Amino acid sequence: MNTKRWIAAIVAVGVVAVGVFGVWYFVFRDDSPPAVSIDRASGALGATSDTATAGEGAEVDGTWTVDTTLGSFSDFTSSFAGFRVQEELVGVGAKTAVGRTPDVTGSLAISGTTITDASVEVDMTTLTTDDGRRDNAIRQQAIETARFPTASFELTTPIELGSIPADGEEITVDAVGDLTLHGVTKAVTIPLTAKLQGDVIVVVGSLDIPFGDYSIDRPSAAAVLSVEDRGEMEVQLFFTKA
Repeated sequence: MNTKRWIAAIVAVGVVAVGVFGVWYFVFRDDSPPAVSIDRASGALGATSDTATAGEGAEVDGTWTVDTTLGSFSDFTSSFAGFRVQEELVGVGAKTAVGRTPDVTGSLAISGTTITDASVEVDMTTLTTDDGRRDNAIRQQAIETARFPTASFELTTPIELGSIPADGEEITVDAVGDLTLHGVTKAVTIPLTAKLQGDVIVVVGSLDIPFGDYSIDRPSAAAVLSVEDRGEMEVQLFFTKA
């Protein structure tokens, strides 16, 4: 093969490779926002709020409430709750559908080394994803936010911390309580990761949600090839002293 043909062959391979990458990047890539993490949450908090300096953690005894003034929902540096569901779409392929809302209220009470009470309520009607058609669909299908506008969690078992965490110290706890979703209440255990950062308590967590446990039917639409029969609930919450 002469030099010109070698060059032509190399160029052709390069064009094919770029084309394949382009198809993958624009059609099959999953550009959904990442799952919640304590590092991401605390990092966002440090960049967007006027917390106390490291080593000057707040007095923890008392009541703390979800603070919706910290950060911005536009880049998910604020408090929010939401869901993640795996789906497959026509012409798109596999995708993680993520819906979130900043409209979260709640509080927790700490006495000594014990979290004695905690409750959170979520306005499900303001859940948004990356597609308005999906947002409209979930009002009437699946979680049916038009019929069931709120979801909530109520702690039923106090959480014993053992000791008061130092400022900046990451801890993991299990929150045992009642989760109400789609009009159904179930006893659950939510694994949470938390950190006292200055005068803010940062909490993140997620929980597997089998749709059948909450009488949730999988949504259907012409553009949807399949949807898993379970999803993941996730929360990122910033608590400040009431």
